[in-house]
Amino acid sequence: MLRGAKVGLRARHEDDNPILRAELYNDVVNASRAEGRPWRPVGPDSKDARLVVDDEEQGRVPFSVVEPADGTLVGIAALWGIDNHNRTAHIGLGLLPASRGKGYGTDVVAVLCHYGFVVRGLHRLQIETLSDNFAMLGAAERNGFVREGVLRSSAWVMGEFLDEVLLGLLAQDWKPDATGQE
Repeated sequence: MLRGAKVGLRARHEDDNPILRAELYNDVVNASRAEGRPWRPVGPDSKDARLVVDDEEQGRVPFSVVEPADGTLVGIAALWGIDNHNRTAHIGLGLLPASRGKGYGTDVVAVLCHYGFVVRGLHRLQIETLSDNFAMLGAAERNGFVREGVLRSSAWVMGEFLDEVLLGLLAQDWKPDATGQE
């Protein structure tokens, strides 16, 4: 398990899936804002691609986010779009509703930076988020990400176009967080 100050990132367990389906993916508004594609209902027995972990997939590393003390599931995180040639990847995360507003997002981003820069040897990490996602913007900026641009009206979300903000962080500019991870 990768550990931060408040969270741990571990492999996805099968028993995480019903919770993630119920609290993240069946929430139409949240899923529509996070997915970048239209929400659609998925049955409890379906092989939902968002939940299935393919250990052979090299371009995406999904994690379950947990409280380290007791293993309580608090969300998901991933390094995705991994490009080993250019040594880049994207960061994404989603927290269960009861886990929002507790500083977990900032810690998840810090742990993903450690994983990307130290464990994977990447050169650049990138985040794209909706311009009104102040929690993610704050978590990114507290970890040293720099706003690099705005993609105007690039996301169709629940009947309207919204701007997306592009943020980036280079390994040379990364400052390890206070958890002792380098």
